[in-house]
Amino acid sequence: MKIQNHKELRVWQDAMAPAMMIFEVTKTFPAEERYPLTDQVRRSSRSVAANLSEAWRKRKYRAAFIAKLTDAEAEAAETQTWIELALRCCYLSAEQADELAEWYDRVIGQIVIMSRDADKWVPANGGDSR
Repeated sequence: MKIQNHKELRVWQDAMAPAMMIFEVTKTFPAEERYPLTDQVRRSSRSVAANLSEAWRKRKYRAAFIAKLTDAEAEAAETQTWIELALRCCYLSAEQADELAEWYDRVIGQIVIMSRDADKWVPANGGDSR
């Protein structure tokens, strides 16, 4: 099956799921955490999928593709840090934090594989040299 757009990528789907979980669970965070934690974790979690979308559109150029994948990986790691902080502040249960951390471990693994195998994703007539 040939992938037609970024929404068909398993990694994009796997990044969207925990972003939506974070959106829901952060509704219960205290009001004083609205910016310091809630906005930050929502932003970074959403940015993972957004950077994957950009990577897909930039895959014509290997370096740009890998750069956007690297951004997605960094945002996923940042999200893991916010999740850990929410756990330590007792805003998330251990079960919630573990589930989210596992999602992001899986996403990071998929991104690492895509980066390592970038030539499989970059069209043969891509724009830059390898």
